[in-house]
This record gives sequence, structure tokens and C-alpha cells, in this order.
Amino acid sequence: MVNPEEHSPARSAEPAVDGEEIRDQQVDLWEQVFSQENLMVALKRVERNKGAAGVDGLGAHELRGWVGEHWGDTRKSLDAGTYAPLPVRQVMIPKPDGGQRMLGVPSVLDRLIQQALAQVLSPVFDPGFVPVSYGFRPGKSAHDAVVVARTVIAQGYKWVVEVDLDAFFDRVNHDVLMSRVARKVKDKRVLKLVRRYLEAGIMAQGVRRETAEGTPQGSPLSPLLSNIMLDDFDQEFWSRDHRFVRYADDIRIFVKSKRAASRVLEQATRVLEQRLKLKVNRQKSVVNPANVATLLGFGFYFVKGGVRLRVAPKAFKRMKDTIRRLT
Repeated sequence: MVNPEEHSPARSAEPAVDGEEIRDQQVDLWEQVFSQENLMVALKRVERNKGAAGVDGLGAHELRGWVGEHWGDTRKSLDAGTYAPLPVRQVMIPKPDGGQRMLGVPSVLDRLIQQALAQVLSPVFDPGFVPVSYGFRPGKSAHDAVVVARTVIAQGYKWVVEVDLDAFFDRVNHDVLMSRVARKVKDKRVLKLVRRYLEAGIMAQGVRRETAEGTPQGSPLSPLLSNIMLDDFDQEFWSRDHRFVRYADDIRIFVKSKRAASRVLEQATRVLEQRLKLKVNRQKSVVNPANVATLLGFGFYFVKGGVRLRVAPKAFKRMKDTIRRLT
């Protein structure tokens, strides 16, 4: 359970690892990624997660045998800078609002390499993230974010700015993202490989489509890259002493008046669109009183002496619809 005190604004959100230490660590960053120990951890993770095959049809259960035969050639092409990731296989899944969300399924070999990258890059970036960023981080969860939101509302921040990013994972600007990765990663081989994954393309109905922007959901590296991309927003609002929580692209900012909430929504939109080149959905980004606002499938209601959680109406309806289908 998260400690609500963690949300009290701190005077500094500086990285725990300073620049000199990062440079020292990165002398052999490439070798860390592709060390046998790191690769074995990544291999076990990919096998444990299972998942569907990519465009080459190779399954997770076949990966260990394939790597045993072919890793030597793969490593040579990686070291030479000639390795070309396969395009991700496009899978469309229904969204609760009736639309569709695209998932990208990388090949199992690319999942292995991305997982190895993520394991080494996460300790470089994670110490510098603000405490109220909860998505895809070690020791943090969606429930932690909801508990902190409830605590802040109980402290009197009863107006909620709900920021909706329009197709966030599809709209990430590669140049903006890579400039932020390069702030802490100095190894050009690592930067080039990350860029190649961003530009690997999408295979849909047998046709390969170039990816000039976006980082498809479904890859082991995407969660870390999404946090790196949105860290500028986090740092800006943390330094202004705003009460907020973020879980991936779910952003909620808590203020004490409706007027302040409208002003904060304008500020958030400006940072996200002008600095990060993202797109804020004006129709879905709203200001709500806390008893109307939702976060990650939960709502809030007031009782004597505090604030309690409830399942949000839309989430409750989805649950009932699922039960009806199953029964």
C-alpha cells in the first residue's frame, strides 16, 4: 500500500543518479544489455509471458531453441549495427467506448532484445521519475495511484482535471522521444537500436506500413519509453507543487476550485501539445467535481469523515456485460 505522505510536494525530483555516474555506468552499456546474465533473465521473462507469435510465426516456446542455434549471427549483426527488427504484427482489440485500439506484436526475438534493453535502461531512468508516476514502474501499481488520488481529494482538492491524450501510443514523435532518451543514454549503439525499434513498421493484412511516429503498445520497451516521453510533463507539474497522479497516459490533476481547474487544464494542454508534440482530446479532457471524476475504473464518493472508493459506473457496466456474455 502506498504511503499518502509520498504525494506531498517535494522540493526536488532530481534523478538519484547524477550525470557523471550515468556516464561511468554507460561505458559498457551495450555489453550490459547483451550480457549472458541479462539475456537469460530476459529470455525467461519472454517465455513466462508467452504471448502470440509475431510476423515470422515463431512462438515463445520455440525461442530458446532458436536462440541456441542462431544467436551468434544475431549478435554479430547487432554489434555491426546492421540488425533490422521485424515489423510488428497488427492486432486490433475493442475499446470500452466502442472504438478499437491497435496492439503491435513483435517477433519473439525482438521481444527478447527489447526486454534486455528495458532491464538495463530502467535503472538509468526510473530513479529520476517523480513519485506520482505509477504506470509500469517497479513497486508501483494502479491501486497505489487510486489510493493517493483518494487521499488528495480528502485533503480538500475536490476538483479534478481529467486529461485525455488522443491515441497517445500512436502519436509519439520519434525525434522528441529520442532526444529525451539521449539525455541519459550516451551509447550511440543503444540509441540506434531503440530508434530502429521505433521505425520497425507495422504488418497489417500482409502489407508493411512505415511508422513515422508512435510506439505500439505490446512491446516490452514501450512502457518505459512512454514514461520517458511524459516525464517532462511530470517534472513541470511536480515543480509547480500540483497534486496529480499519472498512470501511463491517464493523467488526473487535483485542485481546490473550478476556476483553478480550468486554468490547469490549459497549462497541461500547452505542455503536452507544444513541448511534447502530443494531441490532447478536447472532447474527453474535462473538469469534474471529485464525486463525478474517475481514475482507472474507480470513482470517489464522500462520507462523514472521509472519501471512499467505488467502481466507476462504466467499469461496472462492462463487468455486467462480460458476465452476461459468459453466462
